[in-house]
Amino acid sequence: MSRYTGPSWRVSRRLGVSLSGTGKELARRPFAPGEHGQGRRSKLSEYGTQLREKQKLRFTYGLTERQFHNLFVRAGKIREGKHGVNFMILLERRLDNVVYRLGLATTRRQARQLVNHGHITVDGKRLDIPSYEVKPGQVISVREKSKSMQIIKDAVEAVVGRPQYVEFDADKLEGKLVRLPQREELDADLDESLIVEFYNR
Repeated sequence: MSRYTGPSWRVSRRLGVSLSGTGKELARRPFAPGEHGQGRRSKLSEYGTQLREKQKLRFTYGLTERQFHNLFVRAGKIREGKHGVNFMILLERRLDNVVYRLGLATTRRQARQLVNHGHITVDGKRLDIPSYEVKPGQVISVREKSKSMQIIKDAVEAVVGRPQYVEFDADKLEGKLVRLPQREELDADLDESLIVEFYNR
C-alpha cells in the first residue's frame, strides 16, 4: 500500500484528532467530513474502536500500513517493557519525528520532506531516510547549505516548547535525542493497548 497523499484535514476530522498537531483542522469544523458529518454517529464496535485507534497513530506518524505493522512486530521482540509502549517509542525514534520534535519543522510531513531532500545530517553525515532509527546521543543538525532556508527559520521561531527527552541549540541548528521517552511524555489521547488488541485479535 502506498503512502496516503490526500487531504490530511479530512482524515483528521474523520478520526477526530489533529494530525498536524496544530488543532486547526478541528477548530474550524469539529465534525466528520461528508454530507452526513454532522448527523448522528452510530456507536463503534470493539473492532471499530481498535481500528480507529490504529489509524489515528498510523496517520499521526505518516506511515504506510506495511511500515506500521513491521514496526509493531519489531516492538514485540523487545524483551523489556510493554509491547504497546515499546512500539510508540520506536515511532518516536524515527528521524523524521525527531526532526519534528526538535522544532526544525512545523509538522511531521514537513520534517519528512526535509529529510528526503537531504537537508538533515546525523553525526555530520547527510541522511535522507525518514525511517532511520535515531539512537540517544546522536547529533541531528541542518546541513550547512540549508541553514539559510526560511522554512526552517520560521519553524524554529514558532516553537513554544520541546519534549524533555530532546535538547536543541538554536544558534547551531542542531540537537539530539538525549534519552528514550517515557510513556507519560507521549500522546495521552492515544491508547496503545487497543492497537495491541487489534493486531492480536
